Amino acid sequence: MIIDGLPGGGAEKTVLTLSKGLVGMGHQVSVFSLRRVCDYEIPEGVDYQVILDTCKKPWRKLTELSRRAALLDSAIEQAQIKGSFDLIFSHLHKTDRIVAHTKSIPREKLWYCVHGMFSFSYLQHRRGFSRWLKRKKIQNVYQKSNVVAVSKAVLQDITQGFDITLSRSAVIHNPFDIDGIHLRAKERCEMAGQDYLIHVGRYHEHKRHDRLISAYAMSGIQAPLVLMGNGSDERIAELKAQASAEGVTDRVILKSFVPNPYPWISNARMLILSSDCEGFGNVLVEALICQTPAVSTHCPGGPAEILTGELARGLSGMSAQELANTMLDIYNNPPVIDTTTIESYSIGAICQQYLSLATEER
Repeated sequence: MIIDGLPGGGAEKTVLTLSKGLVGMGHQVSVFSLRRVCDYEIPEGVDYQVILDTCKKPWRKLTELSRRAALLDSAIEQAQIKGSFDLIFSHLHKTDRIVAHTKSIPREKLWYCVHGMFSFSYLQHRRGFSRWLKRKKIQNVYQKSNVVAVSKAVLQDITQGFDITLSRSAVIHNPFDIDGIHLRAKERCEMAGQDYLIHVGRYHEHKRHDRLISAYAMSGIQAPLVLMGNGSDERIAELKAQASAEGVTDRVILKSFVPNPYPWISNARMLILSSDCEGFGNVLVEALICQTPAVSTHCPGGPAEILTGELARGLSGMSAQELANTMLDIYNNPPVIDTTTIESYSIGAICQQYLSLATEER
């Protein structure tokens, strides 16, 4: 597993959950992190290595990809002294750009794991030559490669949106340690026993906390809204100012990201996702595992693949008013959460799909 770093995000958690599951099945797993940042506990038995780029030269940006690829090549070659890797997975686009420049990784063993909607993340605000150039750079990385997409929407986006022909492809949803989540959800939560709503996610503009705060104010729901995540001081100040302007400042609670959010999710009356785009939507599955009703904007990406059947009532339109209406409906009439569908997201089931990539014929 190769990833740019392990801050508190969904793709990073997926890497470690996969690694834990594969080690538990008797496989040897190495995680190569290209930065020292790590907000999660490394699973026992996983070979965790940090590959730092210490170059300080003025022109370092010009040579970054090839230089960091060479460092990665060296680390992989050293790790393979005792035996070669059967599968190599690269996670997140910044990592993929570096991995694409490596020389020691056999391309038939390499899979790029695409976690997001590139057309939204990288093209939405670009125009003219800048847009053309970014499209070309993405094509250069993924054309004729092997790709694992976390949702059908993500796979469609990278192939059709960028005119990319893949050598092999697979749609594999993210894995979840269901028993582990149930166990950790039983830990203490200071708001247990109270009615409250929760949003778990970094304070990034794509998450649209502004839409959520407006929808919350419109809904008239009096239970507090907890926003749990990390972000810049400037962004946090903006959200506090908006809550004040909307007249809900006394009911909106901003809380820093915690390594174990499950007691907070489990005890909440409802979890809400208000994003403009979600490659998958890990927190929606985590809410369902915790038997907490989930609401999400029907945004491009994975939410519509998670909230199906009766749970699809939790999908709202993209406006604040539509989100408010859906929040109020689910708050007053929560759907029944079918535990049998949750099993398809278990570590064992998902790891088996990853392992099958090593044996499938080209």
